[in-house]
Amino acid sequence: MPRLLRRTLRVLLGGLLSLVVFAAIAVAGVSASMGESYVSKAGAPWRWPAPRAVPEGRIGVAVVVGEEGSVSADVLVPYEVFARSERFFVYTVAERRQASPLSGGARLLPEHTLSEVGTAALPEPDVVVVPAVVQPTGVAEAPLREWIARRAARGARVLGVCAGSELLAAAGLLNGREATSFWSNIDRLSRDYPRVRWQRGRRYVQDGGVTTTAGITSGTVGALRLVEELAGRAEAERVGADLAYPGWRLDGPTEIPVNRLAAADLPYGLNIAFPWLRPTVAIGLADGVGEIDVAAAFEVYSGVSSAYRTVPVAAGSGVTTRHGLVLLAEPVTGDTGGYGADRFVVPGLERDDDVPEPLRRWAARQRLAVRLPGGGRTGEEFGFDPMLRDLAEHADRATARTTAKFSEYPDRHLRLSGAAWPYRSTALALAALALSVAAGPVATAVYRMARRRGGRGLRRPLPPEKARPQGKAGLREAGSKAHGEGGAGWLGGA
Repeated sequence: MPRLLRRTLRVLLGGLLSLVVFAAIAVAGVSASMGESYVSKAGAPWRWPAPRAVPEGRIGVAVVVGEEGSVSADVLVPYEVFARSERFFVYTVAERRQASPLSGGARLLPEHTLSEVGTAALPEPDVVVVPAVVQPTGVAEAPLREWIARRAARGARVLGVCAGSELLAAAGLLNGREATSFWSNIDRLSRDYPRVRWQRGRRYVQDGGVTTTAGITSGTVGALRLVEELAGRAEAERVGADLAYPGWRLDGPTEIPVNRLAAADLPYGLNIAFPWLRPTVAIGLADGVGEIDVAAAFEVYSGVSSAYRTVPVAAGSGVTTRHGLVLLAEPVTGDTGGYGADRFVVPGLERDDDVPEPLRRWAARQRLAVRLPGGGRTGEEFGFDPMLRDLAEHADRATARTTAKFSEYPDRHLRLSGAAWPYRSTALALAALALSVAAGPVATAVYRMARRRGGRGLRRPLPPEKARPQGKAGLREAGSKAHGEGGAGWLGGA
């Protein structure tokens, strides 16, 4: 093989090896990020909440959660939207009575099982809210898909939030309908479910009894639309004004910017692919906390941005939210440790005096300042606003902006301060790149060294009679052998 061709092949193979090493590091990082996002722990014992009595005349809303995990905001945001109106009775439902993981590390105790719905104790729901779940097409969610399809066949309205539309598509509920989803999923969904007429640039899409929404926070607007249809315009106006979702109005357009991947989204990829050495934020949960405030904390710091690792902490084993959900957390009583926390954030509270005393004592023991991102403005702005500002201040502005984009949250009104770029994940990416680039030459050098050693080991020594003579003595010896072996005839001929 010509030398130039051999060198070219070595360069190409070295480059390929570098790409493989870099991709392997990034994939390992993404796996680590996903593994930390949905944490399923046994936790401390918690008494299962007693079922609430169903008030007569209320509109029933069942919010489902998946077996292996659901997106926090997809579950908690619509839950609070409906629960803020006394016209609705809202509850959570899952296949089994077990703690259900939510993105960011929270765990929820569903109030009912699928089999309990439609009984004398719990009538058929009028609305079914479907969030994004970890395995929408998996075997574990088959009972949930069938249950949702039966509810729709019996007349229930269905609200699919964000990537919850894939679960609806897998259940066959979107065939022949218009629908939307999280913007980065639509191309793949169009290939996987060609019978669905997927729409871009829409906050929500209604087709018959099925409503689907764009990414994450768009569930707010989709839920408000159903409040308007089922409870009236005045009730939707009241709830929407209280929530303060940016730019929302009752008769506002459903069109939103058509998002696509861009160079400005690089912080999202860096944070999720290189999660090592990222700090930990302890999310302090207090009884009565708003569901949207909880969702914003876990999604902004961890679930969407991957900028931090989050761990829920509470005075006990869990808390009851403003509208009756039970969320499990790590207790801070006794001799509990700091859970590796670098910061301590308490969502949904306005004043330091509102922070439960056990949480304040724990923070003091860990030498952590108590951070209230609401800053006295809780109730005046949507719950994602203070969290995004805090993320920009303590992480970086680029990550905060991409987090808003991947949450499909309107953020132009936000004034962000802080570092411009995620330097930790960028430094790790550069280190991984340097390691990957070095992998090719190192592998080539090791191969050549092994080949040389292997070549020497394969050469057999020649027998003494065939070995090449060395020096004058060797020549004389060779001449003597020549005379001795064939010289007699030659001498005689002379």
